[in-house]
Amino acid sequence: MIIRIKNLRLRAIIGVNEWERKERQAVIVNAEIEFDGANAVLTDHINDTIDYRTISRRLIEFVESSGFQLIEALAGNLLNVLFEDPRVTRARVEIDKPNAIRSADSTSVEISGSRG
Repeated sequence: MIIRIKNLRLRAIIGVNEWERKERQAVIVNAEIEFDGANAVLTDHINDTIDYRTISRRLIEFVESSGFQLIEALAGNLLNVLFEDPRVTRARVEIDKPNAIRSADSTSVEISGSRG
């Protein structure tokens, strides 16, 4: 089973320029979490799934308290946050930094990994 969190709009200290270290900027987080959801299908119980509200809160707290220079570092660390739940078998994180390049809507990086 795959849970997707789409377009989580947050603000973070992110960037290498001096002004970026002082002012929070918009970042958009997309996450994909794969796990064995067979029990959730059978039981219809929250304890048998990965609670996307809990995951979202952890992502929000991490991003808003971070201070990375690179979106690559932020993405890799968010992937680690997803793997804190031992039920996650595969995950993917994409971070968009809108308006990082004047003539582009966004610049993004994506990282994925699997357990084992």
